[in-house]
Amino acid sequence: MKPQDAPLVTGYALACVIVFALLCITGFPGNAIVRAGFIPARFGSELIVPPGTMVPFFLTPLTSAFLHGGVLHIVFNIIVLLFIGRQLEAPLGAKAMAVLLLAGAYAGAFAQFLADPQSAVPMIGASGAISAVIAVFALIFSRSQAPAIGPIPSHWVRALWLAAAWIAVQLLIGFAGGSGFGAIAIWAHVGGFLAGLLLARPLLRWRFGAR
Repeated sequence: MKPQDAPLVTGYALACVIVFALLCITGFPGNAIVRAGFIPARFGSELIVPPGTMVPFFLTPLTSAFLHGGVLHIVFNIIVLLFIGRQLEAPLGAKAMAVLLLAGAYAGAFAQFLADPQSAVPMIGASGAISAVIAVFALIFSRSQAPAIGPIPSHWVRALWLAAAWIAVQLLIGFAGGSGFGAIAIWAHVGGFLAGLLLARPLLRWRFGAR
């Protein structure tokens, strides 16, 4: 599969754009964000916002990954998704890529929940899923190597260095955003990235049947 033949990533990016455009045209982006965004405080205490219905809580990590808060938000995510995701889908295949995106979205939501379980602020965007994609891309295509440390094999040392660097970058972004880390869900980025690091080798084994 060539990078230009990446139907899953291309389809996901297109779906995000269509959803964003439709919500802007109809004038319901705020309503959709409240009803389909991931809100940690909904866990165990269901919120009711009449009229209409809320997306079931367990589905909101998925539905929130199709929602974006503005033009810059969606443009940045789509560019990263298409540039990196389409290249990654070639070696991984569509099925493994789907698992990676889904795991990244849910891991990102879970990390954001752990960071502030009482938050009533909706989390939206594909950042958790994209962070997982970036993690696997970095492991597969990076030429840098890390020596083993005692019983820790080199590939895990490399993953740990990548995780430390990513978390440091996210914390810097969060502090730059001001009190409460601004409007950026940095822990979703961290959760998605860690999920990608953990899934990289299993997904490659699944794809190629290697040990």
